Formats: sequence, structure tokens, C-alpha cells
Amino acid sequence: MSNVPDSKAELHLHLEGSVEPQTLRELDPSLTLAEIDAAFHYTDFLGFLQSYIWISKRLKTPEHYALATKHLLERLEAQGVSYAEITLSAGVILWKEQDFHAVFDAVIGEAARFSMRVFWILDAVRQFGVAPAAQVAELAIERAGDGVVAFGIGGDEARGPAKWFAEIYQEVREKGLHLTCHAGETTGPESVWEALAIGAERVGHGIRAIEDPLLVEHLRAKNIPLEICISSNICTGVVNSIEAHPVKKLYDSGVPIVLNTDDPALFHTSLNREYELAEMHFGFTRGELEALAANSFRYSFRQF
Repeated sequence: MSNVPDSKAELHLHLEGSVEPQTLRELDPSLTLAEIDAAFHYTDFLGFLQSYIWISKRLKTPEHYALATKHLLERLEAQGVSYAEITLSAGVILWKEQDFHAVFDAVIGEAARFSMRVFWILDAVRQFGVAPAAQVAELAIERAGDGVVAFGIGGDEARGPAKWFAEIYQEVREKGLHLTCHAGETTGPESVWEALAIGAERVGHGIRAIEDPLLVEHLRAKNIPLEICISSNICTGVVNSIEAHPVKKLYDSGVPIVLNTDDPALFHTSLNREYELAEMHFGFTRGELEALAANSFRYSFRQF
């Protein structure tokens, strides 16, 4: 019998990274499985980013985004997910020169057909710079009444340090939205400190925090959760092996953590599988898995 909890939430999940090969074939029947397999193949984090962009470019219309949303929510419902905060790469949508509002109206319209509670995090691409991120922040503020709960930055930490975005984060916070930030994934614990300094309430990944005992204690004492994505970190090579992943060390140190999928299609995973990995490879007990599921609701940006 599986010890995976029946009820759970997903807090770190990119819509674009959830698009499965069969959905891509539905969007564009001319795509071959060989082409898709080649596009999904990468050997490091920068290669992963290129795969992510390739998928994003296949989403050419608001209807495409709606279909991606439909298939994602169907999969989440089948896994017992009753609440999801889905990250939409608004920065990439603007980069593609698409009509953001038309895309967003399409995805929220599709989400409204489902019984689960769905909210949105608008994500800026940090290596694109401050001005494009400010545009995304404005959109997040503008659509706050339509289910946007937070603003964040993703992409290449090394080419877009969090400190660049301090003023944007302050403005978004003053408008009443929540803040998250990818950090401590491909660069060290100093990146996590920087994310916290600009106001991040949750940290995407944050696994390199384990290298800094003071940071680990700070996260524990301040009750700042890490959005842990085990398969993601293995697939992108930011950890060398599953045995090297610090998820259990962070948990045992008292750092609040939540299990997530990040980009499930690109990492060949599901939320249930992430819980299974925690149990099989790291020895999380049934009670600890239940605690992780409880965390997924406790640290959501819409409290229960």
C-alpha cells in the first residue's frame, strides 16, 4: 500500500514545463516524437533552459495555453491535488510578443472549469534584466483580483542576481502580493540570503542552503519554507545523484520544506512520484510524508 498522502497541494509548478509530448502533438500534429525527444534531451541546467524555451515557443495561442492548463489540472486532480499555485512564465510570454492578457484570460477560464483551487504566480526571467521584470510585476499587480497571488523570478541565477530586483519586490509587496524567488539551485547559499534580503517569503529550491549552517538555522527560526523539487535537481545536474540530494538533511535540521514537481514533463515525474522518492530513497516515514503534505497547505499563499 502506498504511503503517499491522498490530499496535497502543489506550490512550485511551471505551466510550460508541464506540457507533455502528447499535448505538443495535439498542438502541432506535424511534430514527430523524435523531434520532441530531441528537444526534451539536455545534459545540464542551461540545456534544460533551452528545452523549456523550446516548449514555450510551441505555445503560440491563448488556446494552446488553455489546453496545457486543462491537461495539467486533469493530472493533478488524479493525484489528489486540491490546491495549486501554478507559475506562468509571463516574462517569456512578453518576450514572445504575445498578448499576455489574452493568454491569462484563457488559462483562468480553463481553470474555472475544475473544482480544485487554482492560483497563479507570475514569473520574470532574471537574466532578461530589470526592465522586463518590472513589466511582469505590473501585470501581477494588475491581475491580482483574477487569481494572481505572487510574483517571482526564475531562470539563470548567475546571470541575474536577486539584488537587481529589490525595488520591484518592494513595490509588489506594497501592493499586497506575495513574493517567491528561485535561489540556491545552481549557485550557493549566498543566493538564498540575497533572495531573503529582497523579501522572498518562500524559496524555490534553496537546496544549497545546506552548505551554510547559519542559513539553515535562519530558515528554521524564521519558518521560511523551501520548495523542494527532487527530480528537477537530479535531471538538471545540480546534484550529482539522488543519494547526494540534501532533502532529508534539510528536513531533519528543522527547515520547513514542501515537495513539488517544478517541470514534471521535462523531469518525467509527478507529485505522487516525488513523495515516493522521499519515502524510498530518503526514508521519510508515513507520518513525515503526511507532515510534508500538511506543509503544502500551510505554506500556500492562500491560507486555509
